[in-house]
Amino acid sequence: MHPPSLSDLHICFDRTLPGQQFTPLYQPQSESNTRAAVLANKLWPAGRTLRVAFLDGDAVVQRKVAQYAQEWSQHANIRFAFDNDRDAEIRISFQQAGSWSLIGNDARDRRVAPDQPTMNYGWLTRATPNDEVRRVVLHEFGHALGLVHEHQNPAVAIPWNKEAVYQFYQGPPNFWSKEQVDINLFQVYDQQFTKYSRFDRQSIMLYPIPAELTLEGFSVGWNSDLSHYDKLYIRKWYPFPRRQNAPRGR
Repeated sequence: MHPPSLSDLHICFDRTLPGQQFTPLYQPQSESNTRAAVLANKLWPAGRTLRVAFLDGDAVVQRKVAQYAQEWSQHANIRFAFDNDRDAEIRISFQQAGSWSLIGNDARDRRVAPDQPTMNYGWLTRATPNDEVRRVVLHEFGHALGLVHEHQNPAVAIPWNKEAVYQFYQGPPNFWSKEQVDINLFQVYDQQFTKYSRFDRQSIMLYPIPAELTLEGFSVGWNSDLSHYDKLYIRKWYPFPRRQNAPRGR
């Protein structure tokens, strides 16, 4: 796929519970030697089946979401049942702005009304290419399993051009405040609450990063697949029973 550019940069933004503050800022002094990052207290119990309901949306796009989300279950002891149960843990809308998901078991928090979405796909339509749908769905369901953005991994050291980042994200189509830019891009999760390892440039949980927003030509392309470490660590956090192998991919 072509390198990311500012003209086609669609990204997910952090979605927290009402009244919830971002996990305390942590600036690492050196890289951990222990790749993906997850909030330890947001994980679901391994072996659980998470029910998924669509609150609205086009049936064709809904089927694609259901298809691509199941890839996580090939590598983690977790299942998704797209049965539109009234008490579904994950509730999907296509009507709000942007794409986002609550993190892990935040979806069951009482502050989220049962008729409100816990996940949203604001730019997916029938016209969206399948590789883009798959990329976004894998990313958002990673959040639903407790994964955070890889660029906010405590081991990260991205050489952001902060003035360029502020200028871009404070303009259209995002119109973020300086504080929103700080929260979504520059802040890093506290290592006390995060299970993490070295920065993974191939992670599905990493935004594309155009060189225009960094120093020294640093950039990250369009990650459209689960990386080796995405697969390795999601299985670690959602382990299969002993002597049982993960289902093989198709």
